[in-house]
Amino acid sequence: MSHYIINGGRRLEGTVRLHGAKNATLPILAAATICGDSVIANCPCLTDVEVALDILRHLGCDARREEDRIITTQTVGGSCVIPDRLMGAMRSSIVFLGAMISRFGCAQVTLPGGCELGSRPIDLHLSALRQMGAEIHEDCGALRCSAPQGLHGADITLSFPSVGATENILIAAAAAKGETILRGAAREPEIGDLIAFLKGCGGDISTDIDGTICIRGVSQLHGTSHRVIPDRIAGGTYLCAGAITNGEVELEEAEAAHLLSTLAWLHNAGCRVNVNGRKVWLRGTPRLRELGMVKTAPYPGFPTDMQAILMAVAAVAQGTTVFVENIFDGRYRHIPELRKLGCDISVQGRVAVVNGGGPLHGAPLRCTDLRGGAAVVLAAMAAEGESQVEGIYHIDRGYECMEQHLAALGGDIIRTGR
Repeated sequence: MSHYIINGGRRLEGTVRLHGAKNATLPILAAATICGDSVIANCPCLTDVEVALDILRHLGCDARREEDRIITTQTVGGSCVIPDRLMGAMRSSIVFLGAMISRFGCAQVTLPGGCELGSRPIDLHLSALRQMGAEIHEDCGALRCSAPQGLHGADITLSFPSVGATENILIAAAAAKGETILRGAAREPEIGDLIAFLKGCGGDISTDIDGTICIRGVSQLHGTSHRVIPDRIAGGTYLCAGAITNGEVELEEAEAAHLLSTLAWLHNAGCRVNVNGRKVWLRGTPRLRELGMVKTAPYPGFPTDMQAILMAVAAVAQGTTVFVENIFDGRYRHIPELRKLGCDISVQGRVAVVNGGGPLHGAPLRCTDLRGGAAVVLAAMAAEGESQVEGIYHIDRGYECMEQHLAALGGDIIRTGR
């Protein structure tokens, strides 16, 4: 298996051009299941995206890549059963459920795979689809769904602003009969990008000032041309790479408004930050400050996807930083790996206490999940000596050629093995 060999302790400096957002691309590809022929630009080359394309083809849509563009074409037929191997390859595969019921009137899937981040129940997805007329039976990890009369509009209130449930509802309601009112929806930028895609395909969707979404179903969705938003988590990761190595990193093709919470914490740590249009610049400092208490929260709060990565930065900062993980209950799997490098981190439940400022040293490491893997790589870039990082297939799920970007910034990192 492939792994990274990293010789740390080098200052990172240079420019990174951001790729498109994984978390926007995946639901847009799911929506393409029920839309006409489309051209979707700025799609990153990631293993999760490739899995989504395999699912799309299985459902009866031809999908081909031309550089950063994915071209989808509707074909006749397709299956309403997603094989276990595809469902198990990524957690976001569940976002195809609403589209499948809308397209075929039925769907059969197993519970999805991907990163093991503790409990990630899909009961909000299923409850909403049931309100829209779907009959769903759960049996030994399999879901059998049907909508004998088709899907219809409903008045839905989410008890938690689940991103995945919001996406499933938007896709299913776009072609359902009647009007769907969605309260308590997620407000992440990727949700806005999905809405923009659906509206480009003829969807009738509006959002009130309080965040309530109104979706008036249309009989047919046509195709469109769409450009995916920049990946704010990848952007935050590379800015943290600059911060953790006392470096200087500039992002190109960034959307600064989507990075505000991350930029605020890096500024609080003592980094200099500047925004100029679609460029975001950061300069680190030799003595990063502790961050106090960092709590993850739904957008526009601090994203759970950045928690592990900022924790790596906190591990080299002076003083104590406390992290409170409010979204997932199993998102501290990276901490034993950071400890191997010399990080002083203790955990109790959802709280992690980081006593920063100690020296870091190279060690044999493994990626435990996508964002935890990124945190381990960044910490290894800051550590003195050599680290070997296994399990980098996790990183390939969400970062396009991470090692090439870090090497271009001056990092001593190579990818080796199969």
